[in-house]
Amino acid sequence: MTTLKVAICQAAPIPLDYAGGIEKATRIAREAIDGGAQFVAFGETFLGGYPLWLDEAPGAALWDHPGSKALHAIMLEQAIVPNDERLLPLQELCDETGACISLGAHERVRQSLYNNQLMLRPGDAPLDHRKLVPTHGERLIWMRGDGSTLGVHQAEWGNAGNLICWEHWMPLARAAMHNLGETLHVAAWPTVREEYAIASRHYAMEGRCFVLAAGLVQHRDDLFDGLERVGGNADALALFNAIEGEQLNRGGSMIIAPDARVIAQAGEGEEILHAELDLREIGGALASLDTDGHYSRPDVFELSVDTRAKGGVNWDD
Repeated sequence: MTTLKVAICQAAPIPLDYAGGIEKATRIAREAIDGGAQFVAFGETFLGGYPLWLDEAPGAALWDHPGSKALHAIMLEQAIVPNDERLLPLQELCDETGACISLGAHERVRQSLYNNQLMLRPGDAPLDHRKLVPTHGERLIWMRGDGSTLGVHQAEWGNAGNLICWEHWMPLARAAMHNLGETLHVAAWPTVREEYAIASRHYAMEGRCFVLAAGLVQHRDDLFDGLERVGGNADALALFNAIEGEQLNRGGSMIIAPDARVIAQAGEGEEILHAELDLREIGGALASLDTDGHYSRPDVFELSVDTRAKGGVNWDD
């Protein structure tokens, strides 16, 4: 294959309500696939919504804050889990159409939450990528991922991988992913503001790959709607009421070529962004720069990646 049709579903999550979010994701992804897309990307934590209160609600980080505690309990209750049957509609869509879907979600593993950018693919189990370092206030809710979820999906047209948000400023994580030979990379963000666009374009140039920089559209009112859908909570409602402003995540998704040029750019509202990629561009771009090959100097620099899962407790018979 020399061409690949891709799409970014820049959409508003349904905060906290996973059943509603999965239904919406399935509907929009099908629309994108019906429009020709062979690979579809959603932004960071589309399922469950980005936890806007961490940045926008004064006091959310205070010890024992009743609203933050209430929301954490709701998120644990609602989050997807490994091998979650609620994702079957999306998996069936991949199996039916042969398309791949990259989708952000809050995931519960035992008693902790992770930020997981799942890649659902036809005829195979979803590929996990759990965020290695939650950024700043995000550490209040998310556990750190490990090297076991650094990987790529191997398709007939090439390799596809995910990184989430500020992982794009982790030089060694980028180097590890470049070593895996990505043809297509999903850069998942809550919103693609200017510095995030710069990081995404830099990744495309450095990795000599196409990048789908996928953002969300999120409004303050979405939080109230999602909370009501899951039964409501007075303490969480009070925290949401402290948030100022209306539109807090403004999309800005873009599709980027291996030379860092922007092929397609979204606005601030909900839309499906399509592009047809000429995969032959990668070979031409590698003539001048291959950061994993002729530009790598392995005689000077060496990177080791520990891909063992770190569960913390090992039970031996």
